[in-house]
Amino acid sequence: MSTTDQEHRLRAELVETGRRLYEHSFVSGTDGNLSVRLGPDLMLTTPSGVHKGTMRPEEIVTCDLSGRAVGDGGRPSSEIRMHLLVYEARPDVAAAIHAHPVHAVALSLVGVSLAECLLPEPALALGAIPTAPYATPTTEDVPESIRDLLACGTNALVLARHGTLTLGRSLEEAYVRLETLEHAARITAVARSMGVPTPLPAREVERIERIARGLGVARPAPQCSQCGTCGQPAGAGGGALGGSDTREHLVRELTDAVLRRLSHDRVPGDTSR
Repeated sequence: MSTTDQEHRLRAELVETGRRLYEHSFVSGTDGNLSVRLGPDLMLTTPSGVHKGTMRPEEIVTCDLSGRAVGDGGRPSSEIRMHLLVYEARPDVAAAIHAHPVHAVALSLVGVSLAECLLPEPALALGAIPTAPYATPTTEDVPESIRDLLACGTNALVLARHGTLTLGRSLEEAYVRLETLEHAARITAVARSMGVPTPLPAREVERIERIARGLGVARPAPQCSQCGTCGQPAGAGGGALGGSDTREHLVRELTDAVLRRLSHDRVPGDTSR
């Protein structure tokens, strides 16, 4: 396939993926942005201020890997710096999608992390889904907020109060990862409206990790702290309080701390408490 044919194909894929994002309510109007590598030194990205549901191939912007537009065309996305960091930090990534899926963003507003391993399917397909700290959109703070998570090898993450970022070896892979992330977020939101979800047991998460690696499914780094939930190797505990052993340990620690405080506060000779 010639360079020209490849560029035409990728422009068409960007337009089609933008339409899918809009039709599935992963973005609204001009929100969100997409990009894909075009050879070793160039990328194609969605233009600033263009509706993703009605975007046309000729509106796609060609940029070099410093973010400078090449040739004629509009301005690249205002979040171009996030995409540039992705391609700088992750040579294994060929496409990136930044979207605003409702459930994933809503959960971040109330402090619920998708890093907790509740469901086997996203645990298998994505591993832990970390949440990056809030950063003002369109500023340099956004790429900085995800730098360490990219270094861990994550392929799907939530940007607190803002949206999501999914990566792939192709636009289709990045899009499927977005669907997986948002589906997990939707189930998590429904489950939490009914009660307190129970995370997968640690041994089951470890088993899923082994299966994923055996199948060649991309994983975050074996040792990571990207989710900030358990301080264990990725997939070893999975929840805000880890597995049941971790919760029991925390309960014991809290009980001991309360008893020590009561003992310290007791007045000698006082038997009233």
